[in-house]
Amino acid sequence: MPYLYLTPERTFNAVAFFIGEIGDGLNYFQGMYLVVQGWNASAIGYALSLMGFTTLFMQTFAGDLVDKVTVDRRILLAMAALTTAGSASTIMFVRDGNRDHMLMYITKILEGVAASFMTPCLTALTLANFGPKRFDAIMAKNIFWGLVGYAIAATLVGASAYVLYPNIQYCFLVMGFSALMASLLTSFLPEGHPKLGSGFHIEDEQEKKALGEESSHSSDENTTLVSRNKFKAASYWSVMTEPRTLTFCLTGFFFHLANANVLMVLGELMIVKKEGDDAGEAKRNAIPLMAIATLVSQFFMCSSVSLGGYLSKRGTGRKAIFLAGIATLPIRCALVILWKDAGPKVLLLTQILDGIEGGLFRVIHPLLVVDLTFGTGRFNIVMGLTNSFFWFGRTFSTLLGQYAVEKYGHVVSLCGSMVVSCIPIIIFGCFMPETISSRRTNNTYNEHYDISLKSKTEDGNLEYKRMDSPTSHQIV
Repeated sequence: MPYLYLTPERTFNAVAFFIGEIGDGLNYFQGMYLVVQGWNASAIGYALSLMGFTTLFMQTFAGDLVDKVTVDRRILLAMAALTTAGSASTIMFVRDGNRDHMLMYITKILEGVAASFMTPCLTALTLANFGPKRFDAIMAKNIFWGLVGYAIAATLVGASAYVLYPNIQYCFLVMGFSALMASLLTSFLPEGHPKLGSGFHIEDEQEKKALGEESSHSSDENTTLVSRNKFKAASYWSVMTEPRTLTFCLTGFFFHLANANVLMVLGELMIVKKEGDDAGEAKRNAIPLMAIATLVSQFFMCSSVSLGGYLSKRGTGRKAIFLAGIATLPIRCALVILWKDAGPKVLLLTQILDGIEGGLFRVIHPLLVVDLTFGTGRFNIVMGLTNSFFWFGRTFSTLLGQYAVEKYGHVVSLCGSMVVSCIPIIIFGCFMPETISSRRTNNTYNEHYDISLKSKTEDGNLEYKRMDSPTSHQIV
């Protein structure tokens, strides 16, 4: 039977693949479709930004809920996938002309709510099943297959849009099929250890027997905390105001504030109608050109994810890998400005840099958050917090970038992105320490526990044991 070959690792890769095909509702493709339908730049910016604003406000709440929820996370993941695809598919009902705004605004809000739960659920399930020692390798593979899925979705959407023209709206049915497959495969995922998925230290076999939550797929190599009756998570304040977390949040905010606008402007530059061009052909090529741009980016993004995962496994610092990625953004902006009149084929070359920066950013993000939070029980809320900052930047990038395009032109919009893209390099380079050893020592939280709980070693509820010391401290 085929399901016998679905090992936990393969099943996670398959789910990540189909969730990648859903992506963010293929937001940029929807933007290009609305251009073809006759929407102006501001209306498109508002529509795409609504999803960003919703995700911005929901991400931290979603992460906290995933940390604390007693409902099976697999159910939440399947529901989020179906809702995202269903909401995104309603773009097929948008009519020609600059209208049906409210339909798009409502569905973008629904997409934002659903999308807020997909990443936290998948990362929590991965951590719950494989533990912190295997998390890096498995998560890198999940990200890789998610990018492959997005690339294939882009190919199918672009090809079907070209073939089905002028009925290009049906190309978005790809997301419906992907959501159904993701939901089906989610049922084959092992649940893992729920507390491990929240970022608690677990001594596997003894802990699972004590809690009656045996899972054959979770890692038994990560022994630092033994809970006898209950878990006590670190306070919200301590994890959300940790200096390294705030530094990473600001870095991601400014990176996405600069980055998200560039692909949209690139797509618009590639379909600018020149004298003598056929208007119908330009419309027909709009989505296929965006698909090709995405494919170029995704190819190099997959390569960058593999490279980033390999370097992390070899012990290369997170800081060096991450800086190498975000440093390509100002170069990319400059090249798009320089080649703005060179035609689609030349402009597509800039997507190589987009793939490098996106791949290294994506692979380091969850690894760095685990470094900062493992042992606190607040892994997913910090994933949500960082993603909120990222979406905040992405949303304002689309909104302000398209406003600048409409008022001042493409070059001014790209110049703004290029200037802003230097800010995250300065912040991360100057203020972010290396975190690769934090998961082992977790100094911030260990010191907090050592100082505040040494006097509580007789209650017998929860025992904290540092990996580098035989001394145990009870956490109540």
